[in-house]
This record gives sequence, structure tokens and C-alpha cells, in this order.
Amino acid sequence: MVAIQILRDLRGLRVQVVHPPDNERVRLVEHLRRIGCMVETQWPVPECWSDNCDVMLLAVEHDVRSDIQRLLKSGDGPRPTLIAVVGYEDPSTLQLVLEAGAVAVIERPIRPFGLLTNLTIARSIWLEKRETDKRIRKLERKLSGIQRIQKAKAVLMDGQGLSEAEAYESIRRQAMAKRLSMDDMAAAIIHANELLQYRAKDV
Repeated sequence: MVAIQILRDLRGLRVQVVHPPDNERVRLVEHLRRIGCMVETQWPVPECWSDNCDVMLLAVEHDVRSDIQRLLKSGDGPRPTLIAVVGYEDPSTLQLVLEAGAVAVIERPIRPFGLLTNLTIARSIWLEKRETDKRIRKLERKLSGIQRIQKAKAVLMDGQGLSEAEAYESIRRQAMAKRLSMDDMAAAIIHANELLQYRAKDV
């Protein structure tokens, strides 16, 4: 079902072709438009990622290596699906393709056959990675929350002589009374304890 949706979404997909203005680029744009993509072209390599494209097809050229590396370092926001366009397979080119995080590679000379497959697989991998990253961030936030609650319990157990169960119940009651999450309440308890320790050192 997901694969069918990805194929449907190719029509209207916003594609940025970053490639020298030559016959190869003309052929590439023609093939993409036949698939139904909305295509924009650009050269030289832009300084930062575009917010207006879903997929970038990037020509990996030796003489623009520094420009590509500058692009890769720009911005921390979401990046488009990146497909590398290469004319040769020497080690330095392959290294740059790997550094760029390309999820597919198209070889020159450009041919219609394989373009749709590369585009579909690249988009599928990119979407799966995005969902995986979301799940990882969610789990990391959950783990951080658990660790904060554990630390807050330790503060209450040490400071008020409570058992672990009593400390947890105290955090839960305070969170409910103040209409905060357990995580936020735990963070407030930890912060208050750090302030008290800081003041105690100054006395």
C-alpha cells in the first residue's frame, strides 16, 4: 500500500535538478517531466538546501567538490531526498556520494530506463529513514523523561527520607496538582534542588 502511494506521489513531486546546462540535463528534465514531476533546474551548486523541493538530483563533479561540501554543511533542517548523478566511479567520487548521503545514483549518459525505479526506491528509503528518525527522537525523549523522574525520585528519597514508591507518588501528586506532566514536574524538582545546593555553597 505504501509503495502504491509513493508511485502516485511521483506525479507532482517537486524535483530540483542541480546539473550543468548541457544535453544530459535536458534529457534528464524531459524524462522527469514525462513521469509527472515538477522540475526546476539550477547551476552552479546552491549554497543551501531549498525548502521548495522534495527531491534533489545533484551532479557530483570533481571541480565543484568544495561547493557540494559547503551545501552539505548548510542548515540543520530537513533535507530533500538526494540522488547523485555521476559520470564515473573513481574512489573520490564515490566518497563524495557517500558523504552527501545520496540514497540512489544515476549514471551518465542519462537513460530513461531505470530513472523511475531509482526515483521510487530513493523516495521510499528517504521516507522510511524519516519515520525511523522520528521514532528514535520520540524514544530518546521518553528515555530522558524516565531518567529525570529517576533523578527526581532520588532527590526526594535523599532529602525527605521517602521510599522509592512514596517519592514516585509525591511527584505524581504534585504534577496533577500543578497540571504538569511527570517529566516537567521531575525537572522542576531537580532544578529546585540544584538551586538549594548552589545557595548552600554560598552560605
